[in-house]
Amino acid sequence: MALRPTWQGHLRLSLVTCPVSLYAATTRAGDVHFHLINPKTDNRIRMTPTDPDTGPVERAELVKGYEVDRDQYVLLTPEDLDSVRLESTRTIDIERFVPAADIDRLYWDAPYFLVPDGDLAQEAFSVIREALKASEKLALGRVVIASRERMLALEPRGPGMVASTLRSADEVRESSPLFEPIKPVKPDPDMIAIAEKIIDQRSGPFDPSQFVDRYEEALKELIARKSKGRRPVSAPEPEDTNVVDLMQALRRSLKSTATTGDARHRVGERSKRSGRKRSSK
Repeated sequence: MALRPTWQGHLRLSLVTCPVSLYAATTRAGDVHFHLINPKTDNRIRMTPTDPDTGPVERAELVKGYEVDRDQYVLLTPEDLDSVRLESTRTIDIERFVPAADIDRLYWDAPYFLVPDGDLAQEAFSVIREALKASEKLALGRVVIASRERMLALEPRGPGMVASTLRSADEVRESSPLFEPIKPVKPDPDMIAIAEKIIDQRSGPFDPSQFVDRYEEALKELIARKSKGRRPVSAPEPEDTNVVDLMQALRRSLKSTATTGDARHRVGERSKRSGRKRSSK
């Protein structure tokens, strides 16, 4: 099934404009989703809006309310909301260019793929993309998605671009109330040296395929077993790790990492030797 764009409009850099489309760059389609079931009837439960005084009500009759005090609400009709709705110009107008390092990682939100919309947009799109690539900076613009205005950070990616929504300042909490109580401890330099060696031994390229949601995988296996009528099995509880001697724990970690690395190396060498033996036959 063809992907539907989240947003369609124009991308503009000064006098250069082209039609573009935004597509969500991530998906939750593989997640396990549940419904509430009545085990006595196996019927799926339907949620019905209910007034505590009058009982069930039609959803179409309801309006939105903002709580200004306990059990005190300001009611907003659809007409009220329409009166302040932002009119989307359907244009991502590039306003500024900034180094990527200037944007704190706390502000990064959702990524989208930005692509030219139609053959006539290809040339203008490529001009903006290549100019952005040459600048080695990110472009900042604004977009209205689902009635909410968002700041976008644009960056080249292959033949297209990635547009990431950025959180606003009031969406990011201050760290100081949580960080200030942290005491200024001066760690043992020997411990730091061992920790640095562990980091070196475990360093490598980022491979997202190696990170699997084990709970999600266990849920899928559980569902598969139950759908076949098998009795689910229990996963063993992890062992408690009550670390008393930090230096000893670091040294054990360093030794364990080194041993694992040597074992992998020996396995690799055996595989190479067996491969040479087979090829010599």
